[in-house]
Amino acid sequence: MLSTLLAFLGACTLIAASPGPSTVLIIRQSLHSRRSGFLTVLGNETGVFVWGAVAAFGLTALLTASEVAYDVMRVVGAVVLVVFGVQTLWRARRARGAVDDGGAGQDEKSGWASYRSGLLINLANPKAAIFAMSFLPQFVPRGAPHLPAMLGLAALWAVYEIGYYGLYVWFVGRMRTLLSRAGVRRRLEQVSGGVLLLLGARLALEG
Repeated sequence: MLSTLLAFLGACTLIAASPGPSTVLIIRQSLHSRRSGFLTVLGNETGVFVWGAVAAFGLTALLTASEVAYDVMRVVGAVVLVVFGVQTLWRARRARGAVDDGGAGQDEKSGWASYRSGLLINLANPKAAIFAMSFLPQFVPRGAPHLPAMLGLAALWAVYEIGYYGLYVWFVGRMRTLLSRAGVRRRLEQVSGGVLLLLGARLALEG
């Protein structure tokens, strides 16, 4: 059991370390404040647990079995990424001359907005759903009840990533003196927005 758990946490580390839309969004939100970044992490990990629970109940198989359902979700996910990218680029353009205390943008006005952005970017990703279905069953202990074990692993996965991505939020906060400079923040926003646009375009063009 211990070796299985260690292998599972090692795999979770590799997954979290792989760059993707969630990582970009978390770093972007953390540029505004640690609160915004951490709430985005909580939203993203809620999505991780939801997909894990969906996989535990076997509902993800419906997505893989239906090409239409997958394509619809893929297009929706691409639209979400593109919208986030455009919003980020637009915010970077409007931020010229703004100082750090001048407002962290629309996402900072509401904790719910930060949480929602993390949740949405995860739930709109069909790859996350399919990955959860293929990933979690590999670590269910032999002889263990399937449903409780899958739900427990999904919860552990989400909690572990909260700690992992929390380090990103902490690191960005430690770099606050440098990142609070308007020019640096604007450039990082531009890079983040461009990456989100590219990820959205790639998802939309996938067959």
